[in-house]
Amino acid sequence: MSDKTADDTAEAPPARVDAGLLRIAFILVLGTFMATIDATIVSVGIDTLATEFTASVTQIQWVSTAYLLAVVGAVPASGWLAGRFGGRRTWIAAIGVFLLGSALCALAWSAPSLIVFRVIQGLGGGLLPATGQALLARIAGPGRTGRVISVVAVVPLLSPVLGPLAGGSILGVAPWPWLFLVNLPIGAAAILLARRHVPDVPPSAERTAFDLRGAALLSPGLAVLVYGLTEVSHGSALPAAVGIVAGVAMLAGFTVHGLRTRGTPLVDPRLFTRPPFGAAALALLVLGASVFGTMFLLPLYFQTGRGLSAFEAGLLLAPQGLGAAAGSVLVNRTIDKAAPRTLVVTGIGLILLGTLPFTQLGHEPPDAVIAVALAVRGVGMAMIGAPVMNIVYSRIGPAQLPRASGALNLLNTVGGSLGTALLAVVLQSRLTAHGQDVPQAFADTFWWVLGLCLLAAAGATRLPRTGPKKMA
Repeated sequence: MSDKTADDTAEAPPARVDAGLLRIAFILVLGTFMATIDATIVSVGIDTLATEFTASVTQIQWVSTAYLLAVVGAVPASGWLAGRFGGRRTWIAAIGVFLLGSALCALAWSAPSLIVFRVIQGLGGGLLPATGQALLARIAGPGRTGRVISVVAVVPLLSPVLGPLAGGSILGVAPWPWLFLVNLPIGAAAILLARRHVPDVPPSAERTAFDLRGAALLSPGLAVLVYGLTEVSHGSALPAAVGIVAGVAMLAGFTVHGLRTRGTPLVDPRLFTRPPFGAAALALLVLGASVFGTMFLLPLYFQTGRGLSAFEAGLLLAPQGLGAAAGSVLVNRTIDKAAPRTLVVTGIGLILLGTLPFTQLGHEPPDAVIAVALAVRGVGMAMIGAPVMNIVYSRIGPAQLPRASGALNLLNTVGGSLGTALLAVVLQSRLTAHGQDVPQAFADTFWWVLGLCLLAAAGATRLPRTGPKKMA
């Protein structure tokens, strides 16, 4: 199978999702699983790492922040790399960079060295979800993309739940380097399986020059903006102001460059003005802010507001993972029949419903209510990502898939980063206002989550009314 290309598969795909395609999806989702879970698995070990390297919590927090910034910086280049070198080759290379970073992290001798190695790990991790999704969509073809994406899209939703559980379990039986060494056998297996079973999708016939100026503006601009917002939550006024102003200026410069350049920009700003991509982009951006912002708030509330350990907090979050799994099954059975707008708006409605109990944390709702609310949120989250991606992937040509996938993943990543930073600022202000009443401070912050969900709903109303089979 490795000797074949995906062109024939993409041109005339069978309607049935066969075992071979599911095997390919499983292999490619291993990369997404490692990249997304690594963003949360280390959060459990922050205190352990601070003790190991005699560093303050503020310093060691950069172990997580550096990874996030590297991911944000790497995503924009994924489309060009896949188009230039081929999807499978780029994906395997990204796995290799991620494993190199993981091994170096396990060998770190100080906090600064660990932070540098996390950047290397993040550069590989940032390429994996976008490259894997584009490759899978190309192999599946338009007729099967929706159903297969509905299966793999649940992985990023599970990682915030599984990360704390995995991290707590590892630290319970092994020293801290195993937080990173655990990636090595998974990554090695993914590379071997990919070489054997994943078709070798050829590079794009049209060779475009790398947009060096765009890369110098977009990736650093996003990273600097996220850094500035992160510093707002830390109370550092000057670094925050410099980061936000510089980040916005660089992103504005990239937009002007993208509109004026005669070459192919790293991410084409015009892409966001074309229906249904613009509506899909808005929905993913705001949804990322809501979902990932919530997954920042809840573990923090469970540990600071209820005094739970990181492992116990992970267990309490488990119903959301179960709900997401159930939602993916539902989407898999309806994605080719129901209108995209129906699925997405219903999903956002479920997230709103599941978020409401968290606006009442000041009244200390019982664990059963929290569990049900999280399960409802999980179902809703699963009903959004796959339909939105299916809309975009089914309406563009195979050559444009890598860049479109990179743009969608960039929006989701940036949305999650900005949402987390925004909610951290709101939470800090509410903690200052409420003093010792920690639950009420979290309850106030969750009203902002509801607001983000409403913005996502506004974007979703512009999605197509008709189901995929009726689209032109």
